Amino acid sequence: MKRIACLVMTLCLCFALACGAKAEGKVTVYMPSPAGLADKLAEAFTAKTGIEVEQFQGTTGEILARLEAEQANPVADVVILASWSDGLSMKAKGQLVSYTPANAEKINEGWIDSDSTLFGYSASAVGVIYNTTVVSELNADWAELAGEQYKDLIAIPDPEKSGACKDFLAGLVTGLENGEEIMKSWADNGLTVPGANKAALEAVTTGEKGILIAGVDYNAYSSIKKGEPLSIYYPASGTVVNPRPAMILNTAPNMDNAKAFIDFLFSDEAQQLVADAYLLPGRSDVQCENRTNLADIPQIATDWDKMMEVASDTAAELNSLCK
Repeated sequence: MKRIACLVMTLCLCFALACGAKAEGKVTVYMPSPAGLADKLAEAFTAKTGIEVEQFQGTTGEILARLEAEQANPVADVVILASWSDGLSMKAKGQLVSYTPANAEKINEGWIDSDSTLFGYSASAVGVIYNTTVVSELNADWAELAGEQYKDLIAIPDPEKSGACKDFLAGLVTGLENGEEIMKSWADNGLTVPGANKAALEAVTTGEKGILIAGVDYNAYSSIKKGEPLSIYYPASGTVVNPRPAMILNTAPNMDNAKAFIDFLFSDEAQQLVADAYLLPGRSDVQCENRTNLADIPQIATDWDKMMEVASDTAAELNSLCK
C-alpha cells in the first residue's frame, strides 16, 4: 500500500507540473563543482516547479564525508558526485533508490547503471593540459610524457582528493596493458602532485609546471575562455570519461521532489546548462559548441568493477611514488 501511495503522489506531481502548476516544499541536493552550474540548475528548477532547492556544494570527498556524518539524521534527497566509481560504492552499500528518469531513452549508453540507480546527467574527461608559454605544442601519448624533454615539467592532481584523477588512474592500470608501468615512469620523470584539481591546474596556469597529466577538461576549457595560456588534448591511447552520477537516497525526506529534480536534470533546459558549463551532456542528442564532444574523445575501455577494486590503492601508490 505504501508503494502504491508513493506512486500516486509521484503521478500527481508529474501531472501538476505538466499542467503548469507549481509544486510545494523543498529538495536538498548535494552537488560538486562547478558552483555556477549548481546555482543555475537550482534556480531553473525552482522557477519551473516551485520547489525550493537547498544545496550543499563541495568536492566529492566533502560530500561523502557529510553524508557519513549525517547517517543518523539524513538530510539530503539527491546526491551528485564527480566520480562514477564512488556512486557505485554508494549503490553497493544499499543507499540508493531505483528510478526511471524522464528522457531515459535519450541518455548516453552506459550512463545509467543496470539497476537504474545512477544517472549520468553530465560527465567530464581528463586530458593533458599544458601551458603554451612553457611548451608551445604538445600531442604526446601517456607513455611519451616520461620522455627526457618533459622531465620535471609534469604534474598531476592528487588522486586521493580528485575523484576524476583517481578513476583515471584506475582506468589506466586496468585498461592499458602497460598502464602501471606508465604511471611509475611519470614518477621517475619528476612528476609532482600540487594538490586537488584547482591547485594542480593553477600550478600549470602560472607556469610553475608546464604540463598537467589527468587534468579535468571542463576546468581547462573554462580557463582558456578566460584567456589563460593553456591548451588541452586527449592522448591517442584513450582517456576515462567519467559520468557524474545523480542519485536518489533511499533515506530522502522529500522523495517525490527528489524524483522531480532527477527528471529536470535530463530536460532540454538543464542539459543546455550542462553544455554551457563545458561539461559533457548526459543526453546523446545534446551537443556542445564550446568543447570537444563525446564522440571525438578517444576512450580507454573501462571496466568499472575492476577499477573500483584498485582505485584507492592505485591513488595511494601514485602519491607514494611522488614523495
